[in-house]
Amino acid sequence: MMKQATGAAVMFVLGLMVGGVAMRHEPVVEAQAPQRVFEIRTYTTPEGKLDALKARFRDHTIRLFDRHDMKSVGYWTPEDAPLKSNTLIYILAHPSREAAKTNWDAFRKDPDWVKAKADSEAQGPLTTKVESVFVDATDFSPIK
Repeated sequence: MMKQATGAAVMFVLGLMVGGVAMRHEPVVEAQAPQRVFEIRTYTTPEGKLDALKARFRDHTIRLFDRHDMKSVGYWTPEDAPLKSNTLIYILAHPSREAAKTNWDAFRKDPDWVKAKADSEAQGPLTTKVESVFVDATDFSPIK
């Protein structure tokens, strides 16, 4: 009986030890998703063309951005003159800088974009200047 109890006790202790080893593990290092990159774009229009540019974004461009994995963060027009009459500012989020290049290339070749651009610019270009700045969210930014 003593051998049985001792054997059971040994098995119990071994079980705890093996279980303890099995349950003890190193902290899991989770792979972090690559941080998105943001693109701040500023468009300057010829005099009187801002409404046409906004219409093109509203009616065509944003839908095509979505199609090409270019996520709209927001669109703004300045409140103060002289920029309020000829400037559109927007921010896109891209999975990476490389993805941004790939997505822009595909967007520019999209037949729906080619048509929308041509149709909207039948009376002349809607932009005189396009600026693009890629930025990274800081570690203290509420948006990442």
